[in-house]
Amino acid sequence: MQLGSGRIAQTWRIAHAVITHRATHVTALLIAVGLSLWNVDRVPHTAVLPAIAGLLPFAIGKYILCPMRWHALSASGRTRRWHIRAYAESEILGLISPWHAGADLWRIHRLERTGVRRSAAVSEVALDRFVGAVGLILAVAVCGVAMPRAVLAVALGAAAVVLVVALIVNRRRPGLAGRWPWPSPKVFLAGVLLSVGYQITILGLLIGAIHAVGDSVSPVQLVAVFGASQLAGALPGVHGASPREGALVAGLAAIGVSWTAAFGAVALTALLYWIPALIFGGSCLILRWRGWFSEPSPGTT
Repeated sequence: MQLGSGRIAQTWRIAHAVITHRATHVTALLIAVGLSLWNVDRVPHTAVLPAIAGLLPFAIGKYILCPMRWHALSASGRTRRWHIRAYAESEILGLISPWHAGADLWRIHRLERTGVRRSAAVSEVALDRFVGAVGLILAVAVCGVAMPRAVLAVALGAAAVVLVVALIVNRRRPGLAGRWPWPSPKVFLAGVLLSVGYQITILGLLIGAIHAVGDSVSPVQLVAVFGASQLAGALPGVHGASPREGALVAGLAAIGVSWTAAFGAVALTALLYWIPALIFGGSCLILRWRGWFSEPSPGTT
């Protein structure tokens, strides 16, 4: 047991050192620019207006709604502005790492820098991830889309199991309540609704990308395809070249979008993700290097 814990601790120290090193941030920005340029070559001739119309609400969803969800669930005492900056910084690292893991490690690091214990920081970020997953499932269900019953049952069953286990542990080990960020039902519901809003902005981005490459699709059918592709996102892969993008291309083709337009729309969507990430996340990282953002002392707001 001690040997296993030692290996976990060593792995954490290595990952922490890598993710917080300035060379990693510079490399991440360079890779981001390189991937963006590579995606430009893959994107066919597009109409600018539909792409911008889809990008603007997505940027709000990604860099406002998601940090607001994190802030609502957080017990760190940080301000909403702090969460927005930390979230934007994390996206650069997340987009170039499998499972978006780099973003989670950066957010945990930022929480630790403010005095939050590592266990609480990890559980807080995990909770935010979980609420985001619940929002995705609810977004698909609310739209009345019939996902495969077995898939929907497994997803809802897993969510129910996690909630039941959390309630049992909280009842039998009340001392853990101070270590883990147990949200109230009101806060949990608010987080789920913010997640649903974010999923809607992703659909808007995808619809804009499809129209930008000269095709169209039924929004209802698109929700089904989008939900299925998000399930494929459980497999490892880097943004723009992951099983999720492959599933999305196949799904678009299955509902009548031409293969050329499907590849083009998915490539355009992957490219558009980088624009706000570089503008907001890249700017926040650069300003942090220049000393514009001072780290709040533990216990202050």
